[in-house]
Amino acid sequence: MWYRGNADAVLQNLNLVDDFNPDLVAVFGADHIYRMDVNPMVAFHRERGAEVTVAARPVPVTEAAEFGVLEVDPTGRVLDFVEKPAAPRPMPGDPSRAYVSMGNYLFSRETLVEALLADAQRDTEHDFGKTIIPALFPTARVFAYDFQQNEIPGLKPYEEAGYWRDVGTLEAYWRAHMDLLGEEPRLDLDNRHWPILTGPYQGPPARIVGGQIENVLVGAGSFLKHTTIRNSILGRGVWVNEGAVIEDSVVMDFTSVGKGAHLRRVIVDRFNIIGTGREIGLNPAADRQHHHVDPSGLVVIPRGGRRELLWSRDEP
Repeated sequence: MWYRGNADAVLQNLNLVDDFNPDLVAVFGADHIYRMDVNPMVAFHRERGAEVTVAARPVPVTEAAEFGVLEVDPTGRVLDFVEKPAAPRPMPGDPSRAYVSMGNYLFSRETLVEALLADAQRDTEHDFGKTIIPALFPTARVFAYDFQQNEIPGLKPYEEAGYWRDVGTLEAYWRAHMDLLGEEPRLDLDNRHWPILTGPYQGPPARIVGGQIENVLVGAGSFLKHTTIRNSILGRGVWVNEGAVIEDSVVMDFTSVGKGAHLRRVIVDRFNIIGTGREIGLNPAADRQHHHVDPSGLVVIPRGGRRELLWSRDEP
């Protein structure tokens, strides 16, 4: 199924809304990393008789051009909304920050359906931030919910309250992983009061046989044999052979790293085999000849085709 934009994607799946027959519909972006209790946002929406509520937060004005920038009155009602402006308007009284949309919305069902049907008849980008919200706020009751007021139980003192990262770029995606590392990470996954769950994996525990492992998260079923790994995240079923070095990298599920290989600031997608002695991320000129190199300098290895790594640990 083809979608002309994220608004068109919701329009084409309105049958799911009809199946549940809700009075409110939450439309949340899928490329953001954060914890959020939606209940206070729902209460805010109902208390103000809102037709649309936008989750929002302050960001440095130097970063605001990447987002939809809001202007609100003291009650939180949206007075202006500009998607990705060239010159973002700072918050009143704080010239260093701008108030931006997080791309998370609560709609009254009727307002959502009417807005989507009207947008479908126009030649637009069919995008919530670019066309739906800007078309609504002059007449509809559109409010901004301050995400900084959202409280999560079990948050540790060292964590960043209101942590949120848009991972729409490779560098942001990599930094979101690095935020999980350290003795006091900005986002600590170990929170039994508000757990972040993942799909089940039927495999053995991770096994580490010698080496120097520092500041690393390792997925179940991984096997590290006399390796050096620093400031990195390894997915499930990752096998790292003797003498290999991995630094500041993200290595995804069922990847094998050969003996003596060296990875630095590399994102490796699933089902890959990094050959014996390979060096990636150490020579920018060579990396550009063989791999995608992001403007940030990160090297990206796309998904491989060796699905047999699901069950085989033989040396490549």
